[in-house]
Amino acid sequence: MTPMSQKPAQSDQSSAAPFTHRHVGPAGQDVQDMLALIGCASLNDLINQTVPTDIRLKQPLNLDTPQTEHDTLQRLKILANKNTIARSMIGMGYHGTITPAPIQRNILENPLWYTAYTPYQAEISQGRLEAILNFQTMIADLTALPLANGSLLDEATAAAEAMAICHAIARQKKPTFLVADDCHPQTIAVVKTRAESMGIEVRTFNPDKNKEPSSLKDACGILVQYPTTDGRIEDYTSLAEKTHESGALLVAACDILSLVLLKPPGQWGADIAIGSTQRFGVPMGFGGPHAAYMATHEKHARKMPGRIVGVSKDAHGNTAYRLAIQTREQHIKRDRATSNICTAQVLPAVLAGMYAVYHGPEGLKRIAESVHDKAVRLRNRLAKIGYYTPEHNFFDTVYIVLDEQSYVIGDADAFIEAAAKSGINILKWSTIELCITVDESTTEDDLDKLVAALAPLDKLTPVQSIYPYKPTPSDLPRRESPFLTHPVFNQYHSEHEFLRYTTRLANKDITLANSMIPLGSCTMKLNAASEMQPISWPKFADLHPYAPADQTAGYRQLFTDLETWLAEITGFAAVSLQPNAGSQGEFAGLLAIKRYHQSRNDNQRDICLIPVSAHGTNPASAVIAGMRVVAIACKDNGDIDVDDLQAKAEKHKDNLAALMVTYPSTHGVFETSIKKVCQIIHDQGGMVYMDGANMNAQVGLCRPGDIGADVCHLNLHKTFCIPHGGGGPGMGPIACNDTLKPFLPGDPLTGEHPVSAAPFGSPLILPISWMYIAMMGTDGLTQATCAAILNANYMAARLGNHYDILYTGENNRVAHEFIIDCRPFEKSADIRVEDIAKRLMDFGFHSPTMSWPVPGTLMIEPTESESKIELDRFCDALITIRNEIARIESGELDKQDNPLKHAPHTAAAVSDDHWPHTYPRSLAAYPAPHLRDHKYWPPVGRIDNPYGDRNLICTCPPMSEHTES
Repeated sequence: MTPMSQKPAQSDQSSAAPFTHRHVGPAGQDVQDMLALIGCASLNDLINQTVPTDIRLKQPLNLDTPQTEHDTLQRLKILANKNTIARSMIGMGYHGTITPAPIQRNILENPLWYTAYTPYQAEISQGRLEAILNFQTMIADLTALPLANGSLLDEATAAAEAMAICHAIARQKKPTFLVADDCHPQTIAVVKTRAESMGIEVRTFNPDKNKEPSSLKDACGILVQYPTTDGRIEDYTSLAEKTHESGALLVAACDILSLVLLKPPGQWGADIAIGSTQRFGVPMGFGGPHAAYMATHEKHARKMPGRIVGVSKDAHGNTAYRLAIQTREQHIKRDRATSNICTAQVLPAVLAGMYAVYHGPEGLKRIAESVHDKAVRLRNRLAKIGYYTPEHNFFDTVYIVLDEQSYVIGDADAFIEAAAKSGINILKWSTIELCITVDESTTEDDLDKLVAALAPLDKLTPVQSIYPYKPTPSDLPRRESPFLTHPVFNQYHSEHEFLRYTTRLANKDITLANSMIPLGSCTMKLNAASEMQPISWPKFADLHPYAPADQTAGYRQLFTDLETWLAEITGFAAVSLQPNAGSQGEFAGLLAIKRYHQSRNDNQRDICLIPVSAHGTNPASAVIAGMRVVAIACKDNGDIDVDDLQAKAEKHKDNLAALMVTYPSTHGVFETSIKKVCQIIHDQGGMVYMDGANMNAQVGLCRPGDIGADVCHLNLHKTFCIPHGGGGPGMGPIACNDTLKPFLPGDPLTGEHPVSAAPFGSPLILPISWMYIAMMGTDGLTQATCAAILNANYMAARLGNHYDILYTGENNRVAHEFIIDCRPFEKSADIRVEDIAKRLMDFGFHSPTMSWPVPGTLMIEPTESESKIELDRFCDALITIRNEIARIESGELDKQDNPLKHAPHTAAAVSDDHWPHTYPRSLAAYPAPHLRDHKYWPPVGRIDNPYGDRNLICTCPPMSEHTES
């Protein structure tokens, strides 16, 4: 194994409990009691009955001995201190920023915000839905485009998604996408990767020299940067007109802070605006995570990738928020998708939106004017000492040309080095061009240091010879339209008001701080405080992704550690940390397979076999990777139909590229045929892609590489403890064998086929997974996997007397999750699975995964972090609900007027003077005794989803609606 990072001296912590005991819920007598109910003599007995013998590890994982939380944090600090924090003036879409302390402490570092799940259960997600709606409103206002989504992964992938929209709107009849050559280089690279896989030709052009590209007639769209990477503010009005005349769309990649001052893209003709909100209070983090945005016209709503929050009504007529038109979500479209985006960047989006709430429009104007003023003064000071800075409108970036027009002539590298010696990083745009970008964190001292570092040694006075100096005016093509006029951006500027507002929102939601969230295939496990702590360390938070390598040694050692550990855990030879979501991991893995086949001149291999039980992102990712999807049947017991797989593999043997398979299956079973399944594909020349969504049942027991997979992605936001953040951030690194190693994603600036804007995706959250693995070690990770399987089988045993367990393995065991069948209740009591999910809210619980992978069912995954006490509370809730259904079946409760049909019950409804129901208030509000000690009250009643889709509103509603409610 690769030598691990340096360790500190071991502290005297003999009394400190190993972290495993903090992370794993069941312990001591509870484990014995659970095993007794299941009918197993020991935990080993249970694992032997659950995991097929032929795939079990023959020896333990080779990982370091775990340390205490304190010692592991000290070890990580040694790595962090190897990073050098210089003042970044590189730009390229990444900027220094100041995170307001109330946002950092009350949101970023608050488990009420970061342990939430994606708000599919809207009634118990109203707080973060409102926060995302604030973000959407902010984007819609600043871009002057009416429809914004709830965030995307990064600016580069947002540009690629916009290209896909243009291609889809053109009905794939226009095969070209034009990209201005002054866009961010990482954006151009990622767009080209996506374009190649989708059969789109990307052509770059110079919009400064070519205002009307001749190739417009073949183009589905054009991408421009506003302002450009080298700082120019161009007027694209004429280009937009010509684009529209040709039937194409214009996409503008916009700097979000500049739009506070500049004429917004929606007013000069852009059809789609994309960009990053990183500079709204979100640290650079060596590349992420950051919330990208997309805004467009409402007519394109069903082409929009990602999620959109909309406004609807609840059962009592009150305003309520929900995910709008969910059927347009791309992963639901499966093989008809134009995007594979599932995870977004909700927590960074909340931070950016709250930055706007905290500062308000006037505060943002002050920040933007200050940034622009610093840039103007820097430009004038550099011009005064002889630098040639072409005269054009600019916002925050000073552009320097080191040619014969300038008194200062030389190679750009020398000036880069001089600036670095003063503690400042600037951008080399070419051998004779420099770009210097200022931001809100740039100080007067920074400007003084930079000017001194760049000053010609023999000339510090105004130059009158080659390049006469004259000041640059600060006039800009100003926006005239108001923005952020909604009260939410204008009434929470005192810290007390802001604190109370964010706390009110947080308290509306169910998170892991309230109760277990047993979502199948989502792995909502503990996000330990010691794992989260390092993301706030400046030595990790304040690095630009393209900072010089000698300034990022600590990060690079952390990457080496993680890559080594993940390779060992998966049984593979290589790991790429670049994919910044599970969907991106799928795309990158399939792209590696496709490129492998192309390297062998097997260009015809484009068939991807996918079981019908697969997550919707699997077929969507295959389509985005340029493959054709062929579905594989599943048997009645949920297993892959091996005969059908064999037949279709043989039928498509000349064109077979890959099989996508999830293991354990999405039905919650370790299928015994998995090695045979892999061999069938290999026999026909295909490769096996293993979806790592269920890796939480494999770690320490078996490995994808040993089973027969060629590549897999890992959801670090599931198995390796990065929190879900209400719907992101996530990380989806891929691991592969030696054969596919050459085809992993390359560096966006120097390599090939990158899938993310930054070389290592979202590095700021990687210390979370590093801490988890380092603190758990081999035994701890294996114990966690065994506990996850124990918890699932215990719950299945308890619930099996009340609900049908849909799928089990050969020994009647489930893996780490299982499915209960709720379909019989539709006939017997007119109760649907949604009614059960909503009733669970009255018990203070988030519903399990509803109607996936089988409609009318609930998929339950408890994870290893839940104690027996919490498992029993949840089982008791479901058993009580089953008894309520029995009372409906017997006629004791009315089929339409019962606590399930009218769930969830709000405090306002239960305390209203008028109670219209035949069942008592006490049954509605307190269905379990423990709720009288502590009760979570859903803030709204059941939400009217069709109303929200018929009346699509995706920005903040007027305050009058709340007042009327």
